[in-house]
Amino acid sequence: MRFRDAAAFVAMWHRHHRPPQGMVFAVGVADDDGVLHGVAMVGRPVARMYDNGQTLEVNRTCTDGSPNANSMLYGAAWRAAKALGYTRLITYTQGGETGASLRAAGWQIVAHRPPHSGWDRPNRPRDDKGAEQMPRTLWEAA
Repeated sequence: MRFRDAAAFVAMWHRHHRPPQGMVFAVGVADDDGVLHGVAMVGRPVARMYDNGQTLEVNRTCTDGSPNANSMLYGAAWRAAKALGYTRLITYTQGGETGASLRAAGWQIVAHRPPHSGWDRPNRPRDDKGAEQMPRTLWEAA
């Protein structure tokens, strides 16, 4: 999918995040009539310690609520990443999210991360994005 189309879908449907600023690729899930029901946007890892040239991160998934769409997106994202030569694909869920779609797609929990105060620092100011003070779970495609 094109960035513009994936970002527009996320802007319309995502319940707590805006579209990411960029991506390496995006995949979508549509029905037989071509109606788009979900997107996954995959990019370089946000955490620089994971940005090793072999790892990508699913920065955003978003669906219109269609059953199993999110699991299909996670599976397709991993197949596409491997086809492009990447050896690792990660993502995060926020505290309170079950990760059922990730489990259904075969992903595994790598770590639990405590809440952080945000990305704002005295030497590089950042606006809050709404996910600060939230514990997260790190997942990896198996």
